[in-house]
Amino acid sequence: MNLAQLLSQTATQYADKTAIAFEGQIWTYRDFDRQVRIYAAILQHLDIHRGDRVAVLMPKSVEFLCMHFAILAIGAIALPLNPDYRAAEIVYFLTDSSSALLITTSDRFSQLQDIPIALKVLLHDTHKLVNVGLGEPANIQDSIIDLATLFTNFKQNLPDGFELDYATGDDDIAMICYTSGTTGQPKGAMLSHRNLIANTQALYKAWQWSDRDRLLHVLPLFHVHGLNVAALGSLYAGATMIMVEKFQPQQTWQMLESEQCTLFMAVPTIYQLLINGANRETKPNLDKMRIFISGSAPLSDRQFHDFAEITGFPILERYGMTETGMNASNPIMPELRIPKSVGFPLDGVEIRIANQDADHHSSGDSQIGEVLIRGENIFRGYWQRPAQTAEAFTDDWFHTGDLGYLDNGRLYLVGRAKELIITCGFNVYPKEIENVIDRHELVKESAVFGLPHANFGEKVVAAIALRDDSIAIEQSEITKIIIKHCKQELASYKCPKQIFVVSALPRNAMGKLQKHILKASILMKPDV
Repeated sequence: MNLAQLLSQTATQYADKTAIAFEGQIWTYRDFDRQVRIYAAILQHLDIHRGDRVAVLMPKSVEFLCMHFAILAIGAIALPLNPDYRAAEIVYFLTDSSSALLITTSDRFSQLQDIPIALKVLLHDTHKLVNVGLGEPANIQDSIIDLATLFTNFKQNLPDGFELDYATGDDDIAMICYTSGTTGQPKGAMLSHRNLIANTQALYKAWQWSDRDRLLHVLPLFHVHGLNVAALGSLYAGATMIMVEKFQPQQTWQMLESEQCTLFMAVPTIYQLLINGANRETKPNLDKMRIFISGSAPLSDRQFHDFAEITGFPILERYGMTETGMNASNPIMPELRIPKSVGFPLDGVEIRIANQDADHHSSGDSQIGEVLIRGENIFRGYWQRPAQTAEAFTDDWFHTGDLGYLDNGRLYLVGRAKELIITCGFNVYPKEIENVIDRHELVKESAVFGLPHANFGEKVVAAIALRDDSIAIEQSEITKIIIKHCKQELASYKCPKQIFVVSALPRNAMGKLQKHILKASILMKPDV
């Protein structure tokens, strides 16, 4: 079944119920479903077909959600992108995916006009289509088709009973979500309609979603956590989603109480900021709350206990990743949640622990090894990367790259086999940042890694060796120079928070960089 079709069925059942409240406006399920259909009709009018990739580079909004599900409804493939990406990053995603259409805003388009890609660009906020390749030496104004009238006509004249054929099968690709690799080159994980539906239904059961739930949504929509777990879960359940554009600690505490919320999802960074901003003398009234859920990065034992002390709620931690959706969750019963554990496999998900040998034999209970997963939630592979897809699987078991162990069926994660940094819930791979830093004229070589941080979970830091170690530049000035250089090419969350100048990077006799030695020496510095 098509995921958008499934949500349309829910919308029919709850037509007059509030689906989304956002920035003072209300969308009923009928409103939301009709908006999706209007956008679907417009996409078809723009000659977007089944299998075409459509990139969405928009700020958090109800329109983002409507457009996302409209793309799925016509059988096209959605490519959600972080609005904070820089032009070079966007170029990569659009070219790698061979996107047919980019939906963005006029301010973002103004920053992209010089990139060398030929595709249609829909300026959503002005309802105009730039029917010309980006970077082409054409008069942009002469190439803009005013679609305002077209939008108005569709809104006014599209029949209430307008039906979409939802021409997709369960295994057709619904989304391509990019995840970085250790080489620094992001890979597009292909998620099918079956993957998304199976995962949503498993979470519906595990977290006991109902149409009485009220979710406070503070996460970004371009990320699978905010889109495929939070927003999709709420819409599937017939619940109400109170959505805010940006997370603010005090506003969140107030809205949890005033909006009588029952669910809240966040990353550990957000929970730490809530802990920091909480009034410990006057506890918030959370009589209607059912569960606080955490994911996208490990939740610390201290965060678990501090938050429980403030609210009376032990946070429910779960385990997922871009390629698989959600894999495991702590139980819905609060007394069965254990800090540092990500819980038990969800319905339809199998987990085993493999030894780090060539044959990936299963480890015994409580023995640490790589976490392998299989089930209907597992992605269809990496976009146009058959070799890397094959490497990621042993038979039908997916290699997560995470290290962990099972204890009576409960999963514990202990680290990552690769060098992934998780900061503020976002995945960052060092090689991508190192490639950028090493291009600076002052830098001989660099090493990027993560250090523990109370708010971020981990912070991105870099150690650099200068091309001329006698150069007379203060440490503070070099830090400013390198961070500024990174911000020109990378999203803000990827940029190092600290730069450490070293005489040389430690290497073994074979020339392999020994990051563990470097990291240990950095941790001994008083200014870390």
